[in-house]
Amino acid sequence: MHKSMISQVQLGRDYAKAWPMHKELAPIFPEYRVIKATELGITIMPILAIITLFTQTSTLGVEYLPQSIAMALLILSLPVQGLLWLGKRAQTPLSPPLSTWYHELYQKMVEHGYDVRLAGGKPRYQELATLLNDMFEKMDKAFTKEQL
Repeated sequence: MHKSMISQVQLGRDYAKAWPMHKELAPIFPEYRVIKATELGITIMPILAIITLFTQTSTLGVEYLPQSIAMALLILSLPVQGLLWLGKRAQTPLSPPLSTWYHELYQKMVEHGYDVRLAGGKPRYQELATLLNDMFEKMDKAFTKEQL
């Protein structure tokens, strides 16, 4: 089922908000780096696009306005590409080893008093983000260190 580009971007924003931003996860999952780069891009790229547009048109002249606009649009699209990747990743089912780890982690959390029902079906990265976020928020530091 294909999603519209806007819904995919919104899904990526939601996934970025749900993913726990802990440095312990950075070597294991690329989400930490992608989310950081996308957030930086959302902040910096509009300014860079405007500077590029004005610099090129003032230096090269108005004849190069179409090329300047194209370059500015390319620069503005970079954070959107990160959000699209995150939206796609959120809906991707976990690989079999990662799915096994997900279920084992859930069982260990239940043994330590975690009281949320497991999502049915094949888990996706969105459910993993929710579980990891709950692990960092609701479990003690010794438990999280042991699991990672």
